Amino acid sequence: MNLHEYQGKEILASFGVRVQRGIVAHNAGEAVDAAKQLTAETGTGWHVIKAQVHAGGRGKGGGVKLAKNLQEVETIADSIIGMNLVTPQTSAEGKKVHQVLVAEDVYYPGDSEPAEFYMSVLLDRSKGRNMIMYSTEGGMDIEEVAEKTPHLIYHEEVDPAIGLMPFQARRVAFNLGLSGMAFKEMVKFVTALYKAYEVSDSSLFEINPVLKTSDDKIMAVDAKVTLDDNALFRHKDYAEMRDLREEDPIEVEAKEAGLNFVNLDGNVGCMVNGAGLAMATMDLIKMAGGEPANFLDVGGTADAKRVEKAFRIILKDDNVQAILVNIFGGIVRCDRVAQGIVDAYKNMGDAIKVPIIVRLQGTNAEIAKELIDNSGLAVHSAIEFQEAADKVQEVLK
Repeated sequence: MNLHEYQGKEILASFGVRVQRGIVAHNAGEAVDAAKQLTAETGTGWHVIKAQVHAGGRGKGGGVKLAKNLQEVETIADSIIGMNLVTPQTSAEGKKVHQVLVAEDVYYPGDSEPAEFYMSVLLDRSKGRNMIMYSTEGGMDIEEVAEKTPHLIYHEEVDPAIGLMPFQARRVAFNLGLSGMAFKEMVKFVTALYKAYEVSDSSLFEINPVLKTSDDKIMAVDAKVTLDDNALFRHKDYAEMRDLREEDPIEVEAKEAGLNFVNLDGNVGCMVNGAGLAMATMDLIKMAGGEPANFLDVGGTADAKRVEKAFRIILKDDNVQAILVNIFGGIVRCDRVAQGIVDAYKNMGDAIKVPIIVRLQGTNAEIAKELIDNSGLAVHSAIEFQEAADKVQEVLK
């Protein structure tokens, strides 16, 4: 589950991470009030207006601007709220901005020059360890840094059974070239950041930039946070942060129906029971010359109501030219699944306008094939994997 910047900063602050302070506004009037409040609390006269969408590169699309007075706060907020923000991480249509974060200006003059760093905490799946990735090149796309100056990216592996050791936090500060008060502040920052990542059950914390201010404070100026959906039962307050407006409406509908669904860009819809079989089915479609249009796991029960809902969700994608149903009958018998498919097909009437290939394997698979073949519906039945692949290839041609 992705969070907005202001929500990520709320979590960071709760673990003692210093963050750039800000207030969320939903219209220009609220933005002006937020700026006045920040000025009263922090003394800042300039404010940064940031579009709150689930996408990076907001500045490149005009979603992050500096306001030097209240009139500019109002004008900029009014221009950003309601716009379709297009960034390198959005589609060509962009994402509609519903709110902005009015943040304090932290690039103030002082005894030393401000410096920007990049830092993220994530899981290195290949090693089964958490990893802190950081660089002196903050404020830039980390992909660009990795391509042009890979030697400027550092990694610190953390054994989750032990946790972050003090010497590791000090090594991060040392590699970033810090000393004195800034060094001590960075050690505290890294320690608190890792604790926030671990305790919140996140899969990603990305801060770009981490700022060393002109008076040697270390703070998060931005925050990209992804929470592990599977751990939300432990964090009811985090679950309430979900902004469904930022998510694919089809995926939201599928989740509400209890279906595991991910929208893709292909031409063959998939309906499968079990994540492993779903992955194998996507490979099957590729081998047959098609492209999977989705990942859809209907789970252990595939009755008529559930199958019908899955069909309707798949068919919301206009790019779907065929649907492959691949069910292994273990807990649920294949003949019951077949009857569910027949009933769902009849209930939907003319809504199904693409060929459907059904592969049922397992308990009562032969009976299920007979049910499909004798239904009189335009459904192609198969038992073997290769047979299903051949039929997919045939209908696509």
